[in-house]
Amino acid sequence: MKPSRDIERLIEIMAALRTPKTGCPWDLEQDFASVAPYTVEEAYEVADAIARGDKLDLKDELGDLLLQVVFHARMAEEEGSFAFPDVVEAITSKLIRRHPHVFGEARDLSPAEVKVLWHRIKAEEKSAKAAAREAAGLPPLQEDRSVLAGVPHSLPALTRAWKLQARASTVGFDWNDARLVLDKIREETEEIDEALADGDKAAIQEEIGDLLFVIANLARHVGADPEGCLNAANAKFERRFKGIEEQLETQGRRAKDATLDELEALWQAVKKAEKAVG
Repeated sequence: MKPSRDIERLIEIMAALRTPKTGCPWDLEQDFASVAPYTVEEAYEVADAIARGDKLDLKDELGDLLLQVVFHARMAEEEGSFAFPDVVEAITSKLIRRHPHVFGEARDLSPAEVKVLWHRIKAEEKSAKAAAREAAGLPPLQEDRSVLAGVPHSLPALTRAWKLQARASTVGFDWNDARLVLDKIREETEEIDEALADGDKAAIQEEIGDLLFVIANLARHVGADPEGCLNAANAKFERRFKGIEEQLETQGRRAKDATLDELEALWQAVKKAEKAVG
């Protein structure tokens, strides 16, 4: 079987991998739940390639992500639920339906009008989906009327915290000044200090969670993505620590051989050098 630029070839390859007796043993033993973590991981690798500005790697990572879609669609086809063409039809129908200002009669709408239209169409879709489930003899989905409903549990924790707080803010449950959030952060650090003094591990963990939650809220108030902030901090730490290792290598040493004071001195030197360049 030869490579191809045609999506059909990818679908054929996936089918071959999932064919009993002649397919790949690892692929054959997978199910939706076991593949899901890889799907999430591939999405992160796409985001990472974009953040690094590496278009060659982005091409490969998008292919890996596309494979995840084909994998899930193949498993669904095997059980008779749907197939890859149904996935394509579903998303193309949704895009056309949700953009009548592009593909329909509604023209020259303002961004605010587009938003109103978008919410109206989503409400209509929800009603149609409920009717389709009833027609298929399926039980209705449990409706959650909470303002917080619909924020996926699979999101990274910081992002989910950001979204939960954004939802709560739509009904006025929010601080009106970022400095008030900063006061809350100080309060949470004091509570961590108290939990540390008590030696209560469960309380310490709870208070750390509260602190992270409020920090995500501070990021939202200043228009920053908390995941992006933490990723940038991770990258900075990694860059500076590698700088320490490079300095030690010139001395024929490794980080594990240095004292904490030496590591701290090198860290400060790397920071100073970065600031001088920046």
